[in-house]
Amino acid sequence: MENIYRIKYQSKLYELPYEVVYSRRRTCAISILAEGKIILRLPFGTSEAQIKRLLSDKQHWIITHYLEAVRRNETRPVSDLTDTQRAVLEKRYIEAAKAYFPKRVSYFLPLTGGTFTRITIRDQKTRWGSCSARGTLSFNWRLMLAPPAVLDYVVVHELCHLTHMNHSKAFWALVESVCPDYRAHRKWLKEHGQELFL
Repeated sequence: MENIYRIKYQSKLYELPYEVVYSRRRTCAISILAEGKIILRLPFGTSEAQIKRLLSDKQHWIITHYLEAVRRNETRPVSDLTDTQRAVLEKRYIEAAKAYFPKRVSYFLPLTGGTFTRITIRDQKTRWGSCSARGTLSFNWRLMLAPPAVLDYVVVHELCHLTHMNHSKAFWALVESVCPDYRAHRKWLKEHGQELFL
């Protein structure tokens, strides 16, 4: 049975589907997919009452970002590729990403410091990149469709997590020391990320 969060906003009742993902994380997080689906990432043991409280406390953030996601999805260009054409192109982009991301990592690593174990290329639904506690760097192949400076920002962002596994002031200071325009690139991804598709 699908979870539904009902919220009244500007005299209109919205029924928003949401998915709960439990893990060993310590904090709660909310994200909204491009199509508008809400994802709650919660620690194991989070009660229904705590979920309802979280949704209530964050209702303004949820509805504004949900409506923004829906608007962007509705205005997104429609692809005229067939499924076969799209699959072939995606495969080419993924292969290109496997060759390109290691080069950018090698370029920026001396500037950020840290040590990584491996690089993986993925088709993540809610992330452009990630860095695991074990030093695995993961990047979304769709960044190959973004401006090079935006791709580089994501590489720098994840490399900085090798030193700071958080989003502290020290983390952002390190990001800015390597990528002074990171705010503009982060803003670009927020505004245009849903357009990175074939």
